[in-house]
Amino acid sequence: MSTVEFNQVIKSYGDVKVIHDFNLSINDGEFVSFLGPSGCGKTTCLRMVAGLEHNTGGVIKIDNVTVSTGKSSEFVPPENRKVGMVFQSYAVWPHMNVFDNIAYPLKIEKASKTEIESKVKEILDIVELSGLENRMPNELSGGQQQRVALARGLVARPKVLLLDEPLSNLDAKLREKMRGDIRKIQQQFKITCIYVTHDQIEAFTMSDRIVIMNKGDIVQMGTPEEIRQAPANDFVANFIS
Repeated sequence: MSTVEFNQVIKSYGDVKVIHDFNLSINDGEFVSFLGPSGCGKTTCLRMVAGLEHNTGGVIKIDNVTVSTGKSSEFVPPENRKVGMVFQSYAVWPHMNVFDNIAYPLKIEKASKTEIESKVKEILDIVELSGLENRMPNELSGGQQQRVALARGLVARPKVLLLDEPLSNLDAKLREKMRGDIRKIQQQFKITCIYVTHDQIEAFTMSDRIVIMNKGDIVQMGTPEEIRQAPANDFVANFIS
């Protein structure tokens, strides 16, 4: 089981509270999108799951195991959370070829050379990059670099895959194709996925459930159909129109 739970999670920077009593349970294998305008707190929530931000209060759990509370003594570091993350900026290391970029999480886990070669080959096939393993990032298109980032996020079979606006730097045609590819791969791996976006099309076409956020609060959550048919308030109705 790969579940994620937020229980009364708070995040503050000094006196400024950016996340207010955030409560959410994400099911095993579910694709959940955090949708909202810039500055609403969706990326902060994602980074708290990853361990890149420390919540000020409340509890975050992965697989019913507490990974973070407001206490510094109760914080599991990112490398021990078994999560994969794909960033908006790709974050592909320019000095490593495709193979080494993808293999990096396995090397951190001290996997054997045979296991690394086998798993990297498998994921290269899945993301349609076979034959490009020796290329450097500057020899790849933006779409190919994003596939490298996706493969790196998946290769160690994480419990949860976190994606932070991964398609925003791609052109419209490529974004449409990558939406379908990411959803297909997520279903193939049966992996729990949290996807951050401000793009309504991405959220409504990819998600099992959407969490709409504004100013650090959840204003509505539900399936795409539920939100389309019954917006909770004027903010939601205007945002999705």
